[in-house]
Amino acid sequence: MTLAPPLAILKNVGRTLAGREVVKGLDLEIRRGEVLGLLGVNGAGKSTTLRMLAGVLAPTSGTIKLDGKDLYENPGLARTAIGYLPEVPPLHEELTVEEYLDFCGRLHGLGAGIREAVDRVILRCQLAGVRRRLIGNLSKGFRQRVGIAQAIVHEPDLIVLDEPTAGLDPVQTRNMRGLVEGLSMGHAVVLSTHVLPDVLASCKRVAILNEGRLCYVADTALPYSEGTLARVRTVRGMQREDWPKLRIVTGAMPLDERDPRYWRVQLQPKLRIDALAAALVEHGFGVEELRGEQTPLEEIFMAIAAGEPPSVTA
Repeated sequence: MTLAPPLAILKNVGRTLAGREVVKGLDLEIRRGEVLGLLGVNGAGKSTTLRMLAGVLAPTSGTIKLDGKDLYENPGLARTAIGYLPEVPPLHEELTVEEYLDFCGRLHGLGAGIREAVDRVILRCQLAGVRRRLIGNLSKGFRQRVGIAQAIVHEPDLIVLDEPTAGLDPVQTRNMRGLVEGLSMGHAVVLSTHVLPDVLASCKRVAILNEGRLCYVADTALPYSEGTLARVRTVRGMQREDWPKLRIVTGAMPLDERDPRYWRVQLQPKLRIDALAAALVEHGFGVEELRGEQTPLEEIFMAIAAGEPPSVTA
């Protein structure tokens, strides 16, 4: 499948704040139709990168281009072509939801079609039931939805979201993930977070920052690799005498025998987790549950946080 040309291109972007180089030599491409997850521990440079990408903060070095135009030579692009949700949504608590979104639409240059735009974004963000309520009286989940609504009311090409699920309960988080994933239809979305499940649920690609540098870029659908621990529950119980045969057949090494139907394995060279499942079924054990105890993304993230970054990939 041919990839769409990049909508946004960051080339050798850096930013110095208070004499400290917060972002260093960042090269990154973002395409329409994808949600890119920007990961990193606290202080890795995520929020600074998003502020530059949103046109709020100018880079100290390098260039940022949006649809071929330099973002800082064309400052009007930030107002009309970019939507930005900072970590703390810029809400006006004394306004109702629809008053606030009308105000934001005008700031973004909407004219005659502003009423239709506000109605459309209220439906999209599931705010119809609170459209005439004061923002100051809304729950955290609804306030986050209003924050996203103000970022997309003008149908921007690029949507930049900084920690949109921060502080939400599990139900609100799940709903927010679905909303973020749906935003990629017709837009390019960058989602900054340090919550790995948010990335796995919503993002096609992930970029990991560490100490201001881009350490890793890859698709999120990575295979489980050698050494990954898997948790297995089989239909037919396994006995200890089965283990040598299973090791030969599947290449997996059982690690304990707490329950004859429940066991753990460590994947061996050239064995993918789906191949393990196929081998178990083929040899009559069946599978009720099979999942990795640690995702490849989690392994990579932890290695980078520990100061062992892998090579940057496409």
